[in-house]
Amino acid sequence: MLQAGVHFWSQGKLLTRINHMAKLPTSASKKTASRKATPKVATPKVATLTAAKPKVANPAVRTATIAKADKPPRAVLATAERAVARQARTPTGKKASPTTRAVAEHKALEGVRARAEEGHRKAGREPERTGLVSKGAVQVRKKRALNTIDQDIRDLPMLTEDEKLLQTQPGSEAFTRSDPWRVMRITSEFVEGFDALAEITKGVTIFGSARTSPDDPQYKAAAEVARLLGQAGFSIITGAGPGIMEAANKGAKEGGGHSVGCNIELPFEQGANPYVDTLVNFRYFFVRKTMFIKYSNAFIIFPGGFGTLDELFEALTLIQTGKIYQFPVVLFGRHYWAGLLRWIQSRLVGEGKIAAADLDLLLLTDDPKEAAQAVIDAHAAQTASR
Repeated sequence: MLQAGVHFWSQGKLLTRINHMAKLPTSASKKTASRKATPKVATPKVATLTAAKPKVANPAVRTATIAKADKPPRAVLATAERAVARQARTPTGKKASPTTRAVAEHKALEGVRARAEEGHRKAGREPERTGLVSKGAVQVRKKRALNTIDQDIRDLPMLTEDEKLLQTQPGSEAFTRSDPWRVMRITSEFVEGFDALAEITKGVTIFGSARTSPDDPQYKAAAEVARLLGQAGFSIITGAGPGIMEAANKGAKEGGGHSVGCNIELPFEQGANPYVDTLVNFRYFFVRKTMFIKYSNAFIIFPGGFGTLDELFEALTLIQTGKIYQFPVVLFGRHYWAGLLRWIQSRLVGEGKIAAADLDLLLLTDDPKEAAQAVIDAHAAQTASR
């Protein structure tokens, strides 16, 4: 009974239990006390006082238990699945590889060509096939021994000057024969651009998709913005292509303004739209980008693709770093730009990559008059600060 008392009670009440048991006078009284005390005993503890009856193991259950123990834990499986999911993939879910990249590059270039041709056809004309841009030295592209697909899709007829410049030359000897002399060509292209555009003192560059058709509301809005700015004495500068660029050049002519096109050499022929008064052809993207910034007092950004986004963020970087000032960057089309702006606010601002005040560098509008007035007001502020 003393041992039972030890099991039933904690050490704090052990002495009380022993004294109580010592006062029990008869065995009958002991039985009565045991019956009275039994309901107070917790079932799991009673089980510990009785000898456990050995269980006969079921072979099938034992086999299943061993098999289950041999399997990796769920956490391990989940980690393995996540590791597979984290393998490098494109945003569309394709496995990242040189072949995938080469196919994407080819499709991207073909897409640029298709969108430019589509923009011309939507305007009611066939794409210009004559060489309106300088091709430089025509050179057959060398095939790289990567794989069959890569060789087939990279077999283009010529290298652009941009591509020649950005390629790594095989050895110092080739470097001394090519790149130093290419600097002279780059310098001459800057000189040609400065000379052709030197008379522009009030300029606005309008960017947007080349595939926008003349019956699209954005096309009509771009033409109207350019018309209003042309009436205010601004030169309208574009990339000279179809779509939004054509609409801007057309609006400039309708408003009596100077219509300028800055064309770029591409691996395929790219014709200019028919509304350009002054056409300047460039081999190098960075030279053309310099002309856009240097001779513009503002950028108006209509819905477009990578090229449009490139010009947008370059302007914002130059403003943010103090290279240009009183330079409006107008995003035309609230619905189109809403998703990008939400991402900028939630990610770039939310994670401290940019300041919240940087968002105020942008003007968002759907009104051609509002866009044009922002440019006019900014030009007045620029002039007053000189």
